[in-house]
Amino acid sequence: MLRRTPVAILLLCLISAVLSSCLAHRLPFGRAGANPNQKLLTAGQPALIEAISRQYNAIHDFNATVDMAPSLGSAEKNRITEYKDVRAYIYFRKPAEIHILGLAPLVRTRAFDMVSDGADFKLYIATQNRFIVGRNAVEAPSRNKLENLRPAHFVSGLLVRPLDPKTDQLTMINLTDENNAFYILLALHEVGGKLQPARSIWFSRVDLQMSRQLIFDDAGNILTDARYSQWHAYDNVPFPKHIEINRPRDEYGVIIDIVKMDINKGVPDDKFELTQPEGSTLEVVGQPPSKTQPPPPGKKK
Repeated sequence: MLRRTPVAILLLCLISAVLSSCLAHRLPFGRAGANPNQKLLTAGQPALIEAISRQYNAIHDFNATVDMAPSLGSAEKNRITEYKDVRAYIYFRKPAEIHILGLAPLVRTRAFDMVSDGADFKLYIATQNRFIVGRNAVEAPSRNKLENLRPAHFVSGLLVRPLDPKTDQLTMINLTDENNAFYILLALHEVGGKLQPARSIWFSRVDLQMSRQLIFDDAGNILTDARYSQWHAYDNVPFPKHIEINRPRDEYGVIIDIVKMDINKGVPDDKFELTQPEGSTLEVVGQPPSKTQPPPPGKKK
């Protein structure tokens, strides 16, 4: 047995060498759209939390010209209708004022117009000549998906609010495999004695830029799924040029591509005003439509 041991070891070494040279080979490892020679970046939880605050605090107001591709329906119900070629103008001012004016394809007339002060909203749908007002919260989603539009949903999708380690219970996930390379900050809150996800913020490990934000309701369902890419410096402030916002519960979404953007150059008060067009039908959310029109400017009721 002692004489055979060196022979056995030699035989194993020969088999290993043959397998290594003839049968084994290195599989190419890469992620879709990524440079195979690009190294992944590393960061800790405090640095990512700081990056969110820095980007959010750098913006006080902006006005943007964008191309929109709205969609109605949901992937869950396997029914989505997309609309193309919508030019829109977005005006924003902290803390939560926003005005979005959308133009109809080709003719470029007003298709929809909506404003919000953070608590209430006004929405004019030109094609239906309807003027809808109410609170931002959608308590009972309408079958008409256009009625579920809320300007505040765009605020939560366009800007990622900072996380607060004092109030948010935070954890970090490193999702890195053959298809993904993300750091995910998960904010939890207590609901009925149980921890539920409140938000998750994704960072690409290729450039450590925010790439996705999920906002959940108290039952863990997705309210907003926002995705960010093509980060660009506008007036020395980084902002994603391509944004996708989906609201699966309200069954609508929108793709936004920035055409032109001015940040922190001031937005006048009149950009956040929206009056009911003459002849339109006034609808208060939760109440039946009313044909009553407000008096023309300068006249009393």
